[in-house]
Amino acid sequence: MTDMTIAPDPVAQAAAYQQSLLAALGDDDPADAQAEAPANIRAMLAAAGPHLRTRPAPREWSALLCFAHICDAEVVMSGRYRWVLAHEKPELIGYDQDLWVDNLHDDRDDPETMVRQFEVLRAGNIALWRGTSDADHARVAIHRERGPESYDLMFRMLGGHDRVHLAQAYRAIEAARAANR
Repeated sequence: MTDMTIAPDPVAQAAAYQQSLLAALGDDDPADAQAEAPANIRAMLAAAGPHLRTRPAPREWSALLCFAHICDAEVVMSGRYRWVLAHEKPELIGYDQDLWVDNLHDDRDDPETMVRQFEVLRAGNIALWRGTSDADHARVAIHRERGPESYDLMFRMLGGHDRVHLAQAYRAIEAARAANR
């Protein structure tokens, strides 16, 4: 389950959710921030050690499941980016991140396989971003739950999203360490 202390609800508090992710990105270039994510994820996985799969509480995500959510978001955004670039104001459906984690992942997932898949998707999405124009960045899709979102907004939000959920992963690791002291 998501740690609701990290971000407002993406549906009920859509604008606040968007702003929280943008705040996590700050003034950093979104492509540069996203390019750093694979190394940051590998560092988190190494730092987790034996606590990688430990959940802070029964329905909270382990560090591994926080990373699984980052991977799922990359898959979703890969499609969304292409929809907004190829179609005129396409509708984007939302997804329940807890259902995706609960039904598509578990604490036995292989992190190295996940990292390799993530790196390929992320590299492709960054290349797509860098190969598009300012006019492309301004293209808009209509998110079913949050309303209009430009390619630029979606791309910047994902840079913040990485940081928010990596911080959540580190909190899960620290909670596991504290419980074992």
